[in-house]
Amino acid sequence: MLIKESHADVQTTANGKETSMRIFVFHPTIPGYPNARFPGVVLFSEIYQVTGPVARFARQIAGQGYIVAAPSSYHDFTGPEPLAYDVPGTDQGNDWKVEKTLESYDEDGFKTVDYLLTLPTCTGRIGTTGMCLGGHLALRASLDPRITASVCYFATDVHSRTLGPNSGANTSAEAPADSNHTLDLLAKLKGEVAMIFGIKDTHVPDVGRDLIRLKLRQAGVIFSFHEFAWAQHAFIRDELSKGRYDPAITKACFEVLLELFGRVLKTDLGEADGKEQKVEHVC
Repeated sequence: MLIKESHADVQTTANGKETSMRIFVFHPTIPGYPNARFPGVVLFSEIYQVTGPVARFARQIAGQGYIVAAPSSYHDFTGPEPLAYDVPGTDQGNDWKVEKTLESYDEDGFKTVDYLLTLPTCTGRIGTTGMCLGGHLALRASLDPRITASVCYFATDVHSRTLGPNSGANTSAEAPADSNHTLDLLAKLKGEVAMIFGIKDTHVPDVGRDLIRLKLRQAGVIFSFHEFAWAQHAFIRDELSKGRYDPAITKACFEVLLELFGRVLKTDLGEADGKEQKVEHVC
């Protein structure tokens, strides 16, 4: 499927501050069918904003028949240009990740979904995906009931409650009082979630992944949980990945994304009947 690339600048307001957020748009096209309609996908980037690898991932998704909207997360501090995959870029991205407020992150997600829903070529069905910081944002954005499917790649800071301003890591299974952290809001999720991790990921260790899985189950979320034995952090980044890019596992994970998005976003499922699904115990 062919792809048309563009961008849109939308206004966001959070913490009493108004800023302009650029959304990079990757739109599938079918020659001869100008009124074709597609589901939308919000793609959240890693800490470097929309880099070459993120744009290539967006094109892969768009080529399967989804309108992909990739917001520039750090519009509170800088323009839409990507940060470099070097030490200064990494340090700056990590600093802004915790300086940016949860209110601002949430506003970004809402406004990006709003944008997709204004497009006459969007069916109104919306999913999310992302990697690293973006994996967390894809999960958090799914607190918006308009989002029905999420594929989250090696989501950081979920298990530790360290996204946005914080007083330090908290990996307790018990929610702090009045917590607004993603880990403690999972019961609000209405859509289906696929979590993808590498077991060799030093950013989300075994106990962290176990905590996320436990909290998803306790919250009654419909989810699948994928762990790949030899995958490290950033294993889908095909550029400057510090030796961690694994194309074979990346391909397998893309099939996970296509299965969930194809079943939930492309299919008109109607309203769920709410009945308990009883599975027969047979060999």
